[in-house]
Parts: sequence; structure tokens; C-alpha cells
Amino acid sequence: MREVHVDAIASAISEMCQSAGVALTDDMLQALEKAYRDEQSPLGRHAIRILLDNARLATATGVPYCQDCGVAIVFARVGQDCHVVGGALSEAINEGVRCGFAAGYMRASMLQSPLDRRNTGDNTPAVIHYDVVPGDRLELAITLKGGGSENMSRQAMLKPADGVEGVKRFVVETVANAGPNACPPLVPGIGLGGTFDKSTYLAKKAIMRPIGEFNPDPAIAELEKELLVLCNETGVGPQGLGGIVTCLWTPIEVYPCHVTALPVAVNIQCHANRRREVIL
Repeated sequence: MREVHVDAIASAISEMCQSAGVALTDDMLQALEKAYRDEQSPLGRHAIRILLDNARLATATGVPYCQDCGVAIVFARVGQDCHVVGGALSEAINEGVRCGFAAGYMRASMLQSPLDRRNTGDNTPAVIHYDVVPGDRLELAITLKGGGSENMSRQAMLKPADGVEGVKRFVVETVANAGPNACPPLVPGIGLGGTFDKSTYLAKKAIMRPIGEFNPDPAIAELEKELLVLCNETGVGPQGLGGIVTCLWTPIEVYPCHVTALPVAVNIQCHANRRREVIL
């Protein structure tokens, strides 16, 4: 049995919040550079150039990349032989978010209640997904999810007869309807299968995958490629100004489902796709 202290967990989450809030990952920067080269619309190219300049300035100054610093979404893969000591894992994660957002001078966006609209003041609580796995390690992954892109996400319980064409139609319609509201170019994570709730979890999980890392199932990988082409044919373009680069990547996560069902979810992610991972 290997022990991990809650202080180490809180410190790691704090550092990831601050880093993700300021600096884009290398794969996202490379994707934006490629989008700038590929985009044919002058307005679209100008928009991407501004995004790249903003990324450079944020890193150079340590100022958050976007005013919407997002909801802290945490994926915790807990090894069966890993023992968290000194307190509760969920409390340590929230303490890390609390400290990280304060230290990074990032906007607190979380409300105590969706109805009374009172801000918690420290961007907690985080939304935490747990997965117990073999081993003695604690793997933590975080994404700071902005409200604009999250609000444009959708889920549908399609009929089995809708098939793959129905899935493609739903994904493309979701991206097109998002328009400029989700700050394209986008990374729409797609969850396919499972149940109503599982499909949305899969969609969220999909946006954590690095750009260009295809699903190991060859048939799903081909669908990822096709959906990227179809989504870019919508013409929404960078920041909704028109063009051929509406999406940077269309990752799909899949799970078995009931014989009567075809669940599909699209979790829209903006061009920032702020995320970090650490192993403790």
C-alpha cells in the first residue's frame, strides 16, 4: 500500500489550475498554428492570429488566457493500492482549486445554487470524476471548462435505426448551432454509447485526449476523421467569422449500450482547451 498525503494533492491541483489558466498546451498551440496556415478566410486568419498573440501574451505576463477561467473539472484515477492520508481526497482537490484560483488571480465562476445565483467566491466546488484502477498511483487530470462552450453542448437518445448517419447529423448540427457562442475553432468531445449520463461523461473525457491521438478502434478513428471534415464544412469558421476551420479535432469515446438505445453526447470545448495532468 502506497500513501499519498492530501497536501501533495492540493499542491498539485493548485499548480495545475494556475498553469492551465495561463498557458495553452503544446498540442493546442500547434493545432492553432496549423489552423492559421490552413484557413483561407482573411477574417478567419486574423482571428486565429489574435488567439495566438493572446496565448503568447498570457504566457509572457502570467495573466489568465481568458476572463472566463472556467469550472474545474477533475478526473481522478485512484489506484487500488494507493491510500490517501491526512484527510479526504475530495476536500484536498477542492482546497487545491481554491488556492490555485486565488494565487493565479483567476475569476471565480461557481455558484452555490443554480437558482439563487450566489457565488461561492473561490471557484469551488470542483466537478470530480473518480475511477478506481489497478496499481498504487494517483493520476489527476484537470480541465478548466468555460461557460460559453459548455452551454452549447448537447445530448440525445437516438433510435438505433438512426445509425451512424444519425450520429454524424447530430454532431454536425450541434457544432453548427454553437456558432460563435463557443469561441471556435472548437474541440467537440463526442461520447457514444453507455446510458444518458455515461454518454455525457464520455464526451467530457474525450476532450482530454491530445490533438491527433485517434481512438484505438479503427472504425471509430475513421469516424473521427470524417466528422472533422463535416464539421469544418459548416463554414462557421474561427470565432464565427466564417472559414474552413471550425473545429481543430473531433475525438470520440465509446462504451457498450442497451439494445434499444443509441446515446450520443457532444461536449463542446473552446479553442483554449485548458488541461493538465499529473501522476502522484
